[in-house]
Amino acid sequence: MTGQSIDQQEEPPREECGVFGVWAPGEEVAKLTYYGLYALQHRGQEAAGIAVADGSQVLVFKDLGLVSQVFDEQTLAAMEGHVAIGHCRYSTTGSTTWENAQPVFRNTAAGTGVALGHNGNLVNTTELAARARDAGLVGMRGAAAATTDSDILGALLAHGAADSSLEQAALELLPTVRGAFCLTFMDENTLYAARDPHGVRPLSLGRLDRGWVVASETAALDIVGASFVRDIEPGELLAIDADGVRSTRFANPTPKGCVFEYVYLARPDSTIGGRSVHSTRVEIGRRLAKERPVDGDMVIGVPESGTPAAVGYAQESGIPFGQGLMKNAYVGRTFIQPSQTIRQNGIRLKLNPLKEMIRGKRLIIVDDSIVRGNTQRALIRMLREAGALEVHVRIASPPVKWPCFYGIDFASPAELIANAANADGDGAQSEMIEAVRHAIGADTLGYISLESMVGATEQPQSRLCCACFDGNYPIELPSETALGKNVVEHMLSNAARANAAPVGVLQPDNDNASALRRP
Repeated sequence: MTGQSIDQQEEPPREECGVFGVWAPGEEVAKLTYYGLYALQHRGQEAAGIAVADGSQVLVFKDLGLVSQVFDEQTLAAMEGHVAIGHCRYSTTGSTTWENAQPVFRNTAAGTGVALGHNGNLVNTTELAARARDAGLVGMRGAAAATTDSDILGALLAHGAADSSLEQAALELLPTVRGAFCLTFMDENTLYAARDPHGVRPLSLGRLDRGWVVASETAALDIVGASFVRDIEPGELLAIDADGVRSTRFANPTPKGCVFEYVYLARPDSTIGGRSVHSTRVEIGRRLAKERPVDGDMVIGVPESGTPAAVGYAQESGIPFGQGLMKNAYVGRTFIQPSQTIRQNGIRLKLNPLKEMIRGKRLIIVDDSIVRGNTQRALIRMLREAGALEVHVRIASPPVKWPCFYGIDFASPAELIANAANADGDGAQSEMIEAVRHAIGADTLGYISLESMVGATEQPQSRLCCACFDGNYPIELPSETALGKNVVEHMLSNAARANAAPVGVLQPDNDNASALRRP
C-alpha cells in the first residue's frame, strides 16, 4: 500500500479491530456483515474481510483498505450462505499485509473450513506460536505466511478440531489463551463468539427476525436492524446454529473492561456494560468542569470524540458551547501522499476554524486525550491565528503514560508527552502538566482525575482496566522479549535463521515493553 494516511501523521491512539458475525438463514448475510463492518469502520481501517458459508463450504474475501473499498455489489452478491463473519483491522500484532488481513482461514484434517476474526491482543503469543510451530502449523508456508496472533489462534483451533468438534476444540484452546480477545469464528454451519475472561473489549449479542448477530459494538446491531439482547459475558463461548444459541463458560469471569472504550474508542451511539458511551462522555465533561474550572467565552469540542465532553463542560460551567471547528470527514483515510506544502498545513487537512466564531474570544477546548501533543500544538496555533484571545485546554482523560498490550496501539512511552516529567507526587504531577501546557502552547491545561473519569462510566473501578493511565496491568505480562507488534515475525525469522531450531531470544520491536521497568 503506497502513500500515507493523513491520520497516521498525527498518530492518534488506535483500536485494533472490529468483529461482526451473523447466523440468519434466508437473509443476505454477506450484506448484513458489510453494513455491520461499516458501522465498525472506526475500529480498524487498514483491511477488511468477510467469510460466508452455505452449509457445504466456507468462502473468504478480504483485502487492504476500507470496507467500502474492499467490497462492491457484485462481490457481496456472489457470497451466498446463511452464516458469515466480518472483520475490519488496525494492526497491533503483525504488519499491514494482505496475509494478515482477516478473517483468517484454515482447513481441518477432516477437510472442513474454519474462519476466524479477532479483536484484541494476546500476551502469550510466543507460547502459542511455539506450540503451533512445533505442530507444523506456522512458519512452514514461506515468506507470505501470516504473522498475527489471530492466525495462530485459527491454526490451533483448526488443528484441535481434527479429533473433535470445533466447539470442543475451542473449549480446550481458549482456557490457554491469555490477553484480550473477542473472537467470531465459524465453520460451514455454525457461528461462534467468545470473549476473554477479563472482557477487556466489548462484544454484544443481537436478535434478528430470522437469526442472530454478534458485534464489537451495539451500534453495529442497530445498523442491521438487530435488537440488543445482552453483552457476551467474559469467559463465555457462544455457539449459534439451527438448534439455537448455546452458552458455555470456559473460564471464570474477572471483568476488566477497557475504560478507554468509553473515553475515545467506541462510537458515542454504542452502549457498553449497560452504560451509554455518549452519556458517559457528557458526564466526564461535567466532572471535568467541576475539577478544572476556568473563565472563558465559549467551549469548543475537538471533533468528534471531544464534542460530548465539551457539551458536558458547557452545561456544568454555564459557558456557552459553540461550534468553532469544522471537520473534513472524508480526508482521514486518503492514501495519496500529501506534498510538503500540504503537510505543513498539518491539522488543516482535517480541521478548519470558523473564524467568525473564534475571533476575540477566550476559548475552552475540550479533547478526549493527549498522546504526543502534536495535534493539540497545531490546533492551538491555528486557533490563535484565527484570532482567539486565550486558549484553555481541558482533557477528558488523565495523562496517558503507559503502553497498552491489550489491543490499543499507543505511541511508545518515550513519545508520550505526559512522560516529559516523572510524576512522583503532587509536585511532580504539577510540573508535568506545566511542561505539557508549555509544549502545546496553551494558556492553561487541565486533566480530569482518574476517579472522576471512572465515576462517569458508572462501573466500579475494580471492573475496569486503566493501565494506560495508572500502569496497573490486570493481565500478567510476559518478559519484554515476548512483547511487541511484530513478535511473531521476529520468531519466524529467528527460527528460519536457526534452520528451524527451537526459538531463541526474541527481539522486541519497539520500546513499549521496556516501559514496564520504569518506576
